[in-house]
Amino acid sequence: MLNIGLLGCGRIGQVHAKSVAHIEGVRVSAVADAFAAPAEALAAQTGAQVLDSMALIESADLDAVVIGTPTDTHYDLIHAAAANGKAIFCEKPVDMSADRIRECMTAVDKAGVPFLTAFNRRFDPNFANVQSRIASGEIGDVEIVTILSRDPSPPPVSYIKSSGGLFRDMMIHDLDMARFLLGEEPVSVYAVGASLVDPEIGKAGDVDTAAVTLTTASGKICQISNSRRASYGYDQRIEVHGSAGMLRAENMLENTVEVATANGFRAAPAQHFFLERYAEAYRREMAHFVDAVRDGTPISPTIEDGLRAQVLADAAAESLEAKQPVSLS
Repeated sequence: MLNIGLLGCGRIGQVHAKSVAHIEGVRVSAVADAFAAPAEALAAQTGAQVLDSMALIESADLDAVVIGTPTDTHYDLIHAAAANGKAIFCEKPVDMSADRIRECMTAVDKAGVPFLTAFNRRFDPNFANVQSRIASGEIGDVEIVTILSRDPSPPPVSYIKSSGGLFRDMMIHDLDMARFLLGEEPVSVYAVGASLVDPEIGKAGDVDTAAVTLTTASGKICQISNSRRASYGYDQRIEVHGSAGMLRAENMLENTVEVATANGFRAAPAQHFFLERYAEAYRREMAHFVDAVRDGTPISPTIEDGLRAQVLADAAAESLEAKQPVSLS
């Protein structure tokens, strides 16, 4: 039996607990949270014991930890987990500071423990299918990648103030997806943005509408479009154009039924938000982590992938402020 400890029992911790429940021979053995009620509720669902964070990390009965706590706690938890020989599954971003992520990398490398940065979209069946077909050469050499990501509504301004901003909070998933699909590291980042959805987001120093252009050394281009508002549901699409064709992954709809009347064709709405849209991706992500811990399967995305996405997010924020491209070469 592989024993996992969950650090953080909020919404994402509950998602990961459900994913663990789908895997034979794995269980959530302990949970910890800054607040008693969510910890006790998740413990009741999973049969786990409630511990404080350090007692959980230091427990000799646990093989791995899942870090789903606020980002500003990740640094200390990663160092403690690595020092105690625990495999680590960590939500994005690893930290708001690229330098602090590098320090975490050093601790993880020294301990020699598996580390997965939870960019769950890599495990979406459709997005993974696109990437594997790119790798097989089906559309030739990649030329332009287009990524669209729009939330149904903005989060509370209280969340915005501590989120690190749209580039580090929301777009970081898309920046990782850009690397996943381009197959080559971006060397230039140019960002534009505005506060068009909620003026309070602008007053908090962030944007809610943004576009970023990434360019690689060979000239490949990725265009990313983000908005905190989509009146029609959770909009998640990618398109990859290559020298021999194009691959595209469309939105996941609530169902596949289409109706045709005199007024035209009508399909179901897009799935409402990330919990529904990426449910299968979360399950596959956790299964991959478990395989890496159990069998030594190479793990991906790694802590270095977390660092590279953070560097791109930092460059996007810098570009927006400077109103000019930022070079990473």
